[in-house]
Amino acid sequence: MDRAQLPLNALRAFEAAARHLNFTRAAIELCVSQGAVSHQVAGLEKRLGTRLFHRLPRGLALTDDGQALVPVLAETFDRIGATLDRFADGRFQYALNIGVVGTFATGWLLARLDDFAATHPHIDLRVSINNNRVDLAGEGLDYAIRFGDGAWHGTHAEPLMDAPLTPLCAPLVASRLRGPDDLAHERLLRSYRVSEWESWFAAAGVPVPALRGPLFDSSALMVGAAMAGLGIALAPKVMFGHELTPERLVQPFAIEIDAGRYWLTRLLSRKEGLAMKAFRQWVMGAVGG
Repeated sequence: MDRAQLPLNALRAFEAAARHLNFTRAAIELCVSQGAVSHQVAGLEKRLGTRLFHRLPRGLALTDDGQALVPVLAETFDRIGATLDRFADGRFQYALNIGVVGTFATGWLLARLDDFAATHPHIDLRVSINNNRVDLAGEGLDYAIRFGDGAWHGTHAEPLMDAPLTPLCAPLVASRLRGPDDLAHERLLRSYRVSEWESWFAAAGVPVPALRGPLFDSSALMVGAAMAGLGIALAPKVMFGHELTPERLVQPFAIEIDAGRYWLTRLLSRKEGLAMKAFRQWVMGAVGG
């Protein structure tokens, strides 16, 4: 069938009649007469060479061919409607789905989303938070911002920001500390990256104490626990600049370790569209600035 000759009005009439199983109710929805709907459906049946409805005394019933056509049309009209809804002020709204590790989202991104919206008003940015374990394909993400070494299979990773780890704790806890070896008497809060405290103690040149503190899958949550006086977190100080005050959160020792950085990642198979390029350029510029 020639696409230029597709009987769109007849297809719309059939889809509405199939939902209502009634020509009159379909006509009311489409703001046309009952006769017009019936005529459109009859013309479509003639063109396809098959019956789409059984005409019954009190309504309609779909034939097997009609039942096969309905879901295809319903999905198509839904997609057309969703696409048309993405036009605003005469321009298309591009959807962009990004996943962001929670610490980066709260420590850096959220404060800058107004700037992105102001400079890219026609990008519909959709942000989901993860704990660094993310499935780009399965979650339908264009980009994911994550922490690590950049080595993710099938993924292009572009470095965003260094984020060395250092102990952070409440001021009252810090007042008990004279040197790194004093940490053996404190509760050490842990992330799911279990070797980080071992690396820090190696850099400090002191033995690793027993690690029995609670385990967190979010550095933001772990630092929140540290601010509440529940222990000492090993976290990226750069993400907690607003909290680092003498009254709330302090860095008791200057020793830092490099356990990874933040990366902007996408699937190697994912071609960059206009919205993706715009976001990448914006985030790289904002990080650099």
